[in-house]
This record gives sequence, C-alpha cells and structure tokens, in this order.
Amino acid sequence: MASGILKLFGAAALVALLALLAGIAWLGLRDATYVQRDDENALARKRAELAWMREQAEASSPSARRPNIVLILFDDLGYGDLGAYGSAALETPRIDRLAQEGALFETYYAPASYCTPSRAGFLTGRWPIRTTLTQVVFPRGHPIDHVQRMAGQPVRLPADEILLPEALRAAGYATGMVGKWHLGDESPSLPNDLGFDDYFGVLHSNDMAPLPLYRNREVADPHPIDQRFLTPRYTDEAIAWIERHAEAPFFLHFAHNFPHLPLHATPGQAGRSDAGVYGDVVADLDASVGRIVDALERLGIEDETLLIITSDNGPWFQGSAGRVRGRKNEVFEGGMRVPFIASWPGRIGPRRVVDPAAGIDVLPTVLALAGVPLPRDRAIDGIDLAPVLFDEPGEAQLPERPIYFFSDDALEAVRLGSWKLHGRHGVFGGAPWHFSIAPLYPQGPWLFDLARDPDESYDVKERHPAEFERLDAARSAFERELAEQPRGWRS
Repeated sequence: MASGILKLFGAAALVALLALLAGIAWLGLRDATYVQRDDENALARKRAELAWMREQAEASSPSARRPNIVLILFDDLGYGDLGAYGSAALETPRIDRLAQEGALFETYYAPASYCTPSRAGFLTGRWPIRTTLTQVVFPRGHPIDHVQRMAGQPVRLPADEILLPEALRAAGYATGMVGKWHLGDESPSLPNDLGFDDYFGVLHSNDMAPLPLYRNREVADPHPIDQRFLTPRYTDEAIAWIERHAEAPFFLHFAHNFPHLPLHATPGQAGRSDAGVYGDVVADLDASVGRIVDALERLGIEDETLLIITSDNGPWFQGSAGRVRGRKNEVFEGGMRVPFIASWPGRIGPRRVVDPAAGIDVLPTVLALAGVPLPRDRAIDGIDLAPVLFDEPGEAQLPERPIYFFSDDALEAVRLGSWKLHGRHGVFGGAPWHFSIAPLYPQGPWLFDLARDPDESYDVKERHPAEFERLDAARSAFERELAEQPRGWRS
C-alpha cells in the first residue's frame, strides 16, 4: 500500500501527509493534556496580601456602618439604551429614577469591548491585559475552547488575582453573586473559589451550550434552561440573598445575561414594547432593578446601600450606542462607553459626572468605602471615585489619566483628557466583506477631539501634532511597562 501511495503522490507528498498527521496528533494531545497552571509564588503573595488587608480593615474604626454594595451588571446594554441616556424607544422608569436622584456618568468606559476581559477588569480593578484573560472563554469542549487549549491560551482567570469579593471578605462582608460569571468553568477559578460565599447563575453567555444553572458548585437546573424566566428567577434569588444578609454589611454582584443575544422576554412582558423583543427584555431588566430597590426599602437598608448599575460593553447586533461610533468588539466609543449610575440615598445627591471614568474604578472606590486598603503587591489601575460621588457637584474633579482601549492583547487606542488616539488597527468598513477581513483592513493612526467630535469622525492629528505626540507617548510608555512586567507585580 505504501508503494502505491508513493507512486501516486510521490515521496514528498507522503512526507507532507505524515507531517500533517503528526501535527494533528500533537495538537490533539496538547488539547487533551492542557492544564492552566498558577504561579505558586504569586498565590503565596496573594494569601499574604489578603491577610494584611484583613489586619488593616480590622484595625480601622469607621465612624459609620460599612455600606452594603449592590453591583448590577448588564450584558451588552448600550450607552443609548436607557431613558436617562436619551432613549426615546425604550422605557426604563425605575433605572431613570435612580439616575435622576443619584449620579449619572456621561463618560464611563467598560474595561474591554467584550465580555470576559471586561468582567475581569470590573472585579480586579486592573486593565484586563494584566490578568492575561483577554479573550472570551468558552465551555469545555467547544471548538474555540479546543483551539485556545491547543494554543496554550488562558481558559480561566488566574487564581492569583485578588477579586473585589475576596478583598471585602477581609472587612467582614458577606459576599454573594447571582448571574453570569464567564471567567472560567473550572477550579480554582469558579465564583466560590474567588471570594463569593454564595453563587447562583450560569458560567457562560446565554448563546453558549451547555448552559446549566448552578447553585454554588452543583447543577441546579440542567441544560437547556428556559431563558424566558431567567431574569425574574435571578431577581428572586438576589432578593432572597439580600434578606438573609440584611443585618450585616454585604456585597451582592448581580450579573444579568441580557440583553445579550438570544433575547428572551418574560411571558408577561413579551409583545408590549414598541421597541420589539429587545425593548421587552430591557423592560424586564428595568423591572428587576425596581424589585431590588423595593426590597432594600422594605428592609429599611436603602440608606445603607450603594447601588451601582452599569454594562460590560456596548451593544451587539441590536441596542443603541447612542450618538457615538462603534459597537461591541470595537475600540470606538460605542464598544466601551456604557451607562454608569450610582445611587445611595442620603449620600449621593443628583449630579451628572462629566469626567471620564472606567470599570476598573469600581474596586478602589468600593474598598475605600469599606475601609479596606488596596493590595500592595500589584498594580491597581483604577482610582477612587469618591470626589465626584460625594463632594458637592462641580467642586471636585478626577485627575486626568490615560484610558486604554485594548482588543485582545493589542493596545489600539488611548484617551487622555478630551483627546483620543487610535493606532493603526483593523476597522469594520461599510461593505459586508469588511467584517470578515477587518484585521487585514487597517486604518489610522487617527486623533479625535471628543469634545467637538464625540463620534470619532474627523482625524485632526495634522492640526494638533503636540496632542498626537502626547497621547502616543502615553501609549508607548504603557506598552513598555507591560513588556517589562506584564502582570504588574510589585516587589
């Protein structure tokens, strides 16, 4: 048989075939045996740092009860999808009321333009590039999961990262999470491994399979789940958890699966919105927020609770990015500029915050309120938002600092003040084929003045060369920092 193959294809072809088969076998073995390992030294530093943070928190004597924290994170909700941000098509009265009575941020950026790295940034206070988790993770066995394992890419958040719930436990907080995790589906990177006392939800996006519901580490409902009832069921779980922990400071991370596609409205809401199914789904989410607020009021703890509402990135194929350019998966404004509303009756009065802020600011802001110091062994990129949350409106400002826009591992844009620099990168064009070859269709570099041109339409680098050089220098400096210390460890 070998001689027949030799005659038919020749020796060179046979060698190429054998090499191909060997390569396939090697990749299959790499996939089957891949194990993401954590650095033992980094894990030891983490344990020591959490112990120190606990000592510092216990030694501090806050004058008032440490506040409860409720962080509500929507999935793919656009900057223009709420009435408070100008939507005329969608009705969101409960969220709009919170925006009217609390703080609404006009320029707030998610840590990334798509799901997994954005969530890593929210919970660590670090740009996702430092965590190594810069791509979306998929369920074990998914074709893309196989590719990631064969390539040796991370498939879960490294266990050496310090997450917000772990830090808050140092101050005696009860910690719970309801909803979408999407930072890995195996230990030691599950919610209960990384600081949450209680967990109820799904480990991936609602378009992935299998998608069972978990209660802590056990499957509560097997795949497939009826997603029409997911939002109210999550809300029931969140309220029940709050009721169980109303007497002590608590942190609840409520991470919805919607309005990520596919869309599923509750039977009671379906067909009622003039904005179609998307409008129905957002109405369900608004009602969920209302139920959480009602529960806090019923329990008499609304004045002791900071409630934050935001989104993990801009809208996907439906939804509104407002009057800015781009959508999910892009580093234009529409991919990362998201709603951010903070409500705390009696502490945060009505205000509109114009200073640029970011999802990485949640962790340092919350830890400062809880009397917990930031970890010393790693770079924390976020800042405390207290000056613009609690001072009289207009009396304080946030310091000017770079906001970075990554796509996977590539630093594609940076904002400093009202200026935004795009490096040369792939851009979706107007023709359908541009979507499939965007990485091969690079454009730029560009400089935009967001004060005059918020939708990034007009490159002005030739008119403002000094600003271009200033932002380019900031981008280069951060790239050098990452090259020297990718994880941002400090000695």
